[in-house]
Amino acid sequence: MTIQWRYTTHDNLGVLSVAGHLGGDAVDRFTGAIGWVTARGRGPVVLDLTDLRGWSAGGQLAIAQAARQLALQGRALELAAIPADGSIVPDATHPPIPVHHDLPAALSAHQVCGEQRQWRTADWPAEREPTFRTLQTTETWLWPSRTQ
Repeated sequence: MTIQWRYTTHDNLGVLSVAGHLGGDAVDRFTGAIGWVTARGRGPVVLDLTDLRGWSAGGQLAIAQAARQLALQGRALELAAIPADGSIVPDATHPPIPVHHDLPAALSAHQVCGEQRQWRTADWPAEREPTFRTLQTTETWLWPSRTQ
């Protein structure tokens, strides 16, 4: 099983949402999504874990590595809606990772009021009723999904 992802840019903030299970078999795909994020955004990145069903130790390490990679570019990684099975605890070699209760709280903390562009894998789960009603998508791009 792999993950699906959606990346949305806002003014000086990016939101990378992941769905599925972030296990060892999904780490490469997650790393690729982080590469996509670093090439297409600026400012902090909120990793939205609302639709993540779970993660392995390897998945948590991939998140910590992403925080380090973003920090090298002067960007911070923040988490929203971490899975109930634990929290990520980076060691001293990783930058601190702020955690928000959910995505609306993270967006509110950054005073976000609208989306600019969005990219997602083709198999991204069907859209839910928006929880943050002021968001409006102006452009969406589909990223092909690899079948595994």
